[in-house]
Amino acid sequence: MHKLNLGNFFQLPFFFLWTTSQFFSHLIVSPPTTPPTFLSALLFLHTQPIIRNMGVPFDFAPDRPDHIDAILNGLDLCEEKTYDCYANLALLKLYQFNPHLTKDETITNILVKSLTVFPSPDFSLALHLLPPHILTPISASSALPAAGDAPLSEAVQKLAVLNTLLSSANYSQFWSTLDSDDLYADLIADVSGFEELIRIRIASTISQSVREIATSELENWLGMNGEAFEKFIKEVCGWTIENGAVIVPLNKENEAKGTVVRENVKIEQFSRVIKRAYEQPA
Repeated sequence: MHKLNLGNFFQLPFFFLWTTSQFFSHLIVSPPTTPPTFLSALLFLHTQPIIRNMGVPFDFAPDRPDHIDAILNGLDLCEEKTYDCYANLALLKLYQFNPHLTKDETITNILVKSLTVFPSPDFSLALHLLPPHILTPISASSALPAAGDAPLSEAVQKLAVLNTLLSSANYSQFWSTLDSDDLYADLIADVSGFEELIRIRIASTISQSVREIATSELENWLGMNGEAFEKFIKEVCGWTIENGAVIVPLNKENEAKGTVVRENVKIEQFSRVIKRAYEQPA
């Protein structure tokens, strides 16, 4: 719903007179069933600029709204370690209506940023806004291009593999897959702190399900070991390491709670069963 801006009517007197004449001429040609009100006149005047400007591409509009520039510059989030899902989805939607403005690097950056907020469905939401030809599987017999020259479809499919591994909690395989191809390094290069953000998400997911986990297993899940692992566990996660195991503090998610199931069964519910027991067989 558009908001009325009465200040524009006083700033543009000629436009006000023109639209007023258009409004009343419209009433003469097609008289309404009910008398016109001042509010209906204002609504008519307010919608005229919108109707006249429909169909103008946002990249060629003389007065482009500020929020469009904010969306187009939204990939600055990659350097600042911040994330705005709605801005990223809006940018992909703009690409749908303006294919000539599409940038492959921007699309891959959005997908990579979406990986850093798993297990939220942001990656799937962004994936479904891409053109169908990008999602077409690449033939295994086709020659793979060098890193940095891969087509967008191959990059998207490789990122989809990472998303599947994260969604299925196959964290060890995620890190081995990430290190298996130089293309992955190129894809995540623009996203500052990608690996750290992923580790934080993995640790957050683990803290919701366990109270204690073997150090060796957690090292595989986080893709790190040694002093870096201990520093991450103590300083970032706030956990402790005791006797070869990592102790996760108690929280409302990993707390063991007994489940009490109570069933209130009334005698009326068994009336037919009891009645059938006293019936004589035919």
